[in-house]
This record gives sequence, C-alpha cells and structure tokens, in this order.
Amino acid sequence: MTLIRERLEHGLQPERLEIIDETHKHVGHTGATLDRGHFCVTIVSERFRDVSSLQRHRLVYETLGDLMRTDIHALSIKALAPGE
Repeated sequence: MTLIRERLEHGLQPERLEIIDETHKHVGHTGATLDRGHFCVTIVSERFRDVSSLQRHRLVYETLGDLMRTDIHALSIKALAPGE
C-alpha cells in the first residue's frame, strides 16, 4: 500500500488521499491468491478540476502504472476535485 500512496501523492499531488486495503474481504479470489490486493481509493486533487469521471480514473490508472499488473487486482476509485 506504501507504493500506491507514493505514486498517487507524487503523480497527482492530492489534497486528500485515503487508501483502504479490502483484500481480506476477497479471500479466495484469483488476485488474492496471487498476492495482489483489492483497494478502495478516495482522492481529491486539483488535477481533476474540469475533468470527466472517466478521465479522472484514467489519470489514477496511469499514475499507478505497473502496480496495476503487479500489486493491485481490483481498485475502486472515488476521484474528486476540491470542493466536490
């Protein structure tokens, strides 16, 4: 989870970032058996201002890069601009 936090903080400079590891809720899923986690992310960043929901998610995925293949099996994203 530390790598996820580092990448998001560096890449999107969030005003608020919350990452919840929900891997324990998915015991038995393929990703869990491959040591890849299930995470929920709430992120508030100025980078999301005037950007569609789809583009916000793309920015998060791009920022996480290879972690989506190596460390993350599932990711729930709540991406907001300040004031939303």
